[in-house]
Amino acid sequence: MGGAGPVLALLAWFGAGAEALDNGLALTPTMGWLHWERFLCNTDCRAQPQACVSEQLFMQMADIMVSEGWKDAGYQYVCIDDCWMAPARDEDGRLRADPDRFPGGIRRLANYVHSKGLKLGIYEDVGNHTCAGYPGSFGAYELDAQTFADWGVDLLKFDGCYCDSLERLAEGYRRMSLALNGTGRSIVYSCEWPLYLRPFQKPNYTEIRQYCNHWRNFGDIFDSWDSIKSILDWTASNQDSIVGAAGPGGWNDPDMLVIGNFGLSWDQQVTQMALWAIMAAPLFMSNDLRQISPQAKALLQNREVIAINQDPLGRQGYRLSKEDNFDLWERPLSNLMWAVAMVNRQEIGGPQGYSLPLSVLGNGLACNPSCLITRLLPTRAELGLYSWVDILSQQVNPTGTVLLRLEAPLQPRRTQSGGRLRRPIL
Repeated sequence: MGGAGPVLALLAWFGAGAEALDNGLALTPTMGWLHWERFLCNTDCRAQPQACVSEQLFMQMADIMVSEGWKDAGYQYVCIDDCWMAPARDEDGRLRADPDRFPGGIRRLANYVHSKGLKLGIYEDVGNHTCAGYPGSFGAYELDAQTFADWGVDLLKFDGCYCDSLERLAEGYRRMSLALNGTGRSIVYSCEWPLYLRPFQKPNYTEIRQYCNHWRNFGDIFDSWDSIKSILDWTASNQDSIVGAAGPGGWNDPDMLVIGNFGLSWDQQVTQMALWAIMAAPLFMSNDLRQISPQAKALLQNREVIAINQDPLGRQGYRLSKEDNFDLWERPLSNLMWAVAMVNRQEIGGPQGYSLPLSVLGNGLACNPSCLITRLLPTRAELGLYSWVDILSQQVNPTGTVLLRLEAPLQPRRTQSGGRLRRPIL
């Protein structure tokens, strides 16, 4: 096992001085709900009133996020993706919402979302058109930024379709960042800059981090195991160039959580939740909260897994090793804790045993001289106290993941009689 040396070196380098976007936002990965993967560009409210991109959809999701515990678990943003706009700007050149599907406009929707103690996200594009063909922001960055601020928007997802040169792409992402900051309103800035840049040249993540709160590197997620695998494989293959860029104020975004939809088995849903926590990913669910299963809801609201994702140290995890059918990932956490994920990539047969020498974790430091290990997923269990020379064995289901938290044991404390108390091992 091995291979984490370059990643650890990058972590140290970026942790020492990487400059984040100066807006004070996204100090931990952003959490919320985003309509795209589940609801796409459905604008037919007559035929599908419960599934079209409309004011009603986002109000209903806001209601449920409060009443069903999502807000309390940390999911804060209700985000609109593409297809919310009217086909053309108004007579003053301003964007406007489709009047039939958003009869109160975005300002009224923002007020409603804010009344629930939540925040509203919206979508635009750096080019002439959005990916679905609606008006883009090219030539109107400052105007659109001020419009969003006037409406009370709290997050902008800025796509990269229909931009005719790399120079205009970069200039557009920079200008919109400065324009958002110039409004005086706190607006999280979600970019797709490296996704559109990477086919032509290597992204400069130091620069991207100075302008964006999070950024997409890879194509859209689908509701399938193949899609999850491709994102994990791409991230692991490029981790030496992207992991060090992540930290408080700026994050790599592997795209939406599709847990609670149709394409993933239970074990595959566990894998996505565990690895998005390890990767310090923004957690944007794209599902129908009105009809989600209790099992998927419990997974998405798992407070201990969310705590790993939201860890204030802000270090992204990475794949430590790849052996046979297993991937081993680790993430350094605050208070000298670590998160570890054992991923079984085999897609045939039954559960497979995985034996992990604890001495390989954290460059030998994660469990040195000992650590308390708690299994968080797929089921919670306190595994007890281990020495750094021990080997931990777990059974992992095909396409599933075991997620562990390692922490230093509590220091023994003295009783009144001078004896020493130790934490019991369960």
